[in-house]
Amino acid sequence: MAGRIAGLVLAAGGGRRLGGRAKALLVTGGELLVDRAVDALRAGGCAPVLVVLGAEAGRVRERARRLAGCTVVENPQWPTGMGSSLRAGLAAVMEPPDGVDGVDGVVVLLVDQPGVGAAAVARVRAAYRSPRTLAAAAYGGERGHPVLLGRDHLAGAARAAAGDRGARDYLRARESEIVLVECGDVARPEDIDTPGDLEPGPAAE
Repeated sequence: MAGRIAGLVLAAGGGRRLGGRAKALLVTGGELLVDRAVDALRAGGCAPVLVVLGAEAGRVRERARRLAGCTVVENPQWPTGMGSSLRAGLAAVMEPPDGVDGVDGVVVLLVDQPGVGAAAVARVRAAYRSPRTLAAAAYGGERGHPVLLGRDHLAGAARAAAGDRGARDYLRARESEIVLVECGDVARPEDIDTPGDLEPGPAAE
């Protein structure tokens, strides 16, 4: 069962360990992280695509090249952690201000994992079977991102999201229900947390 699966990029973080630069604006391989994430979701078969912005949201809107056609959600509470961005993004799916409705589930992707691309997104998306589906990429058997939340889980995941934990507590309470999709052969789950984590490449204009 294919389902209509939206993609959600959490891209609001300010990157405290990166000198306070918005993670969405960091460049690796010549591309902004937010553009890479949007491309990964689209190429992985997700539609529509939503992007949650926070830190330097105005600059991200100006510089990002892939936001056209996306639903952009600004999260003024982004300094409180990723949980508020997840709540904002899922609210845009459940109570769409711009007609983003009728989806069967959502693939959630973190902006600071540029090694997770379309192949991993497509594998996790393909795990959808019903609105009760929970699935996640695995790396050597360890659960990671992206994560697929079937529609029946959206409200619960949003309620449980707090601080920097995102959907972690919600998923941990339902560990036995989660379909793990091995992606270690097509993706790298490392976060961008320090300047040394960035791959060299020409700066995006």
